[in-house]
Amino acid sequence: MTEQTPAIDGRQFRNVLGQFCTGITVITALDPDGAPIGFACQSFAALSLDPPLVLFCPTKGSRSWAAIEAAGKFCVNVLAEEQQPTCARFGSREPDKFAGVPWHTSDLGVPVLDGSLATIECTVDSVVDGGDHYIVIGCVQALTESESTTNGRPLLFYRGQYTGIEPDKTTPAPWRADLDHFLTTTSLDTWL
Repeated sequence: MTEQTPAIDGRQFRNVLGQFCTGITVITALDPDGAPIGFACQSFAALSLDPPLVLFCPTKGSRSWAAIEAAGKFCVNVLAEEQQPTCARFGSREPDKFAGVPWHTSDLGVPVLDGSLATIECTVDSVVDGGDHYIVIGCVQALTESESTTNGRPLLFYRGQYTGIEPDKTTPAPWRADLDHFLTTTSLDTWL
């Protein structure tokens, strides 16, 4: 960071970054009393293959994050297109966000939302300051794909609205034979 940060209009910042389509997840855990907690989160990403790490970025004022940090473990639930009401519920200030949402506890002891496209169970590896958010790095302990993943579609967020994949785009593009090499080889011009 430079000593003087330029003034950036908050509305323009949101509008410009809204051009980047994101998937939507719900981060869940059990609080110290064993009650399920969670929040909707767009700022989720894969970080490292070896070791397997992911990251997400909660706001510093998040009560859910404080309880998740105390638990030391969490589940990333990748939402399916039909889970838009679940996303809205977990993005709200409802006191019981799990009311009416089917879920179960995993072997790691974290809440897993039924119907999610995928779940990634993690332990908290580290937490880094990121302005008005934290950057939470999680060490992956278990991964699960939904049985409906072949037909399932992700819930997406674009330009301030929920969106989805085009109806005729239900199948992923064919796997490139050189993709593994491309994704895991670093060079001076690697930007990934």
